[in-house]
Amino acid sequence: MKKLSTWLIVMFVIMFWGLRVIVAIMDTVGGSGSQFILKPTNSGLEIILLFVVLACILFIIKRQMIGALIYLVSYGFYFGYDAINNIIKIFNGEMQASNLLSVMVSIIGIVLPIAVLIDMLADKARKANPVDKKTDWFYKNENFDRQYDERADKNNYRTF
Repeated sequence: MKKLSTWLIVMFVIMFWGLRVIVAIMDTVGGSGSQFILKPTNSGLEIILLFVVLACILFIIKRQMIGALIYLVSYGFYFGYDAINNIIKIFNGEMQASNLLSVMVSIIGIVLPIAVLIDMLADKARKANPVDKKTDWFYKNENFDRQYDERADKNNYRTF
């Protein structure tokens, strides 16, 4: 994670995960009188997704492609279904502020995994061939290798 864009995307993913944690907590303690403007589509699935996404965040930080794919699939299905249902409600005339906010959060929930995947795909070449100026002078210096080979060929000492 050397680029600023990668750091920013991971920070937005963590902030969105924190928002979803707050939504899940407020939904479970909602019976005590506390109301939150966002409601999860499925409380049980939301809690499972929180743990799955927590593992995916660790894979994303370690630059593993499987983390980005699992993150995209899980949030794509969860928020895609929610976004479609809320958009249908809005077109049917059941327009409420909570539906508009849910659509916005669902769109963010779909865009973030796509941004993570695009960032991973764009960063794959740099991960395969990293450039490190501290060690490249030694490991990628062909002139040094040629000079060493020439000296090794000339210095043939006899052993008795």
